[in-house]
Amino acid sequence: MEGVESEPTRIMIAVNGSSIKGYPHPSISSRYAFDWTLQKIVRSNFSGFKLLFLHVQVPDEDGFVDMDSIYASPEDFRDMENRDKIRGLHLLEYFVGRCHEIGVPSESWIKHGDPKEEICHEVKRVRPDLLVLGSRGLGPFQRMPCGYDQTQGG
Repeated sequence: MEGVESEPTRIMIAVNGSSIKGYPHPSISSRYAFDWTLQKIVRSNFSGFKLLFLHVQVPDEDGFVDMDSIYASPEDFRDMENRDKIRGLHLLEYFVGRCHEIGVPSESWIKHGDPKEEICHEVKRVRPDLLVLGSRGLGPFQRMPCGYDQTQGG
């Protein structure tokens, strides 16, 4: 029908921080996934797409990476949580800022836990039209068992 605007295609991109440079620098694979999405899918149709950035923060195994002592107060744990939240927000700011500069609508959010599980959970919850992942340096795509099939309704 003429005059009826269709909903933009929603593309979820899972992003993470650089293991070399650290926060707030995005990983090479995250930057590549973002750039690939812009060049190969979005191209110049900025209003036809909405990019959804998901960052999954993996909790430290012991939770004491930046502490000098094994003794931790409740304030120490709050400080760690706040530090992680700020780092994640700075990482997402990179991608959202780039989208804003070129006029592509976007959203972003942070989850905590195992990236495979959280990405699968968010795909089922948000139901994007497309999911883009970086390679993590694993070579050919490794299976990600989400159990989500959009044609079957999840």
